[in-house]
Amino acid sequence: GNTEGRRQDWASKSRGQAVGFVSEDEYLEIQGITREQSGDYECSASNDVAAPVVRRVKVTVNYPPYISEAKGTGVPVGQKGTLQCEASAVPSAEFQWYKDDKRLVEGKKGVKVENRPFLSKLIFFNVSEHDYGNYTCVASNKLGHTNASITLFELNEPTSSTLLQGPGAVSEVNNGTSRRAGCIWLLPLLVLHLLLKF
Repeated sequence: GNTEGRRQDWASKSRGQAVGFVSEDEYLEIQGITREQSGDYECSASNDVAAPVVRRVKVTVNYPPYISEAKGTGVPVGQKGTLQCEASAVPSAEFQWYKDDKRLVEGKKGVKVENRPFLSKLIFFNVSEHDYGNYTCVASNKLGHTNASITLFELNEPTSSTLLQGPGAVSEVNNGTSRRAGCIWLLPLLVLHLLLKF
């Protein structure tokens, strides 16, 4: 057909904002593309004769995993505990958990590994003393891998005596005792002062 005055307008339609590009042919080259530039792009081809033809293409930017969240947690003995590891990657990351350089395999007694495309959970159903320590979460895909250290630490459950005698209660008792002691010392001085007046 007639290509006189022909042009291609490209626009990124991702994240609710249109970013325009102009190209002289049907190819769009983006130098140094980043993962933020992935998404839907629309190509509008037009010339001076016919109405514009619009086509939409999806651009996927592959990148190695990076761990966005990995927090330690405190759990009392005998309770359920969960360590979480969140990683962003395209293609989606595969997760592995290690403790003391030993890989934790699915099905270990009392422990479950729950994997989703961007999140992995290491679940302890009944935490014991030997479960405490540092764990390593490894996230990997075909472009690379990364890891993070996450700690499961012991959290002491408050007992009934510590609830009844918290720091506030103790200091209140101490202050009350010192005030009473002060009054007892002032009483003889007051009596002596009154006797001296007469």
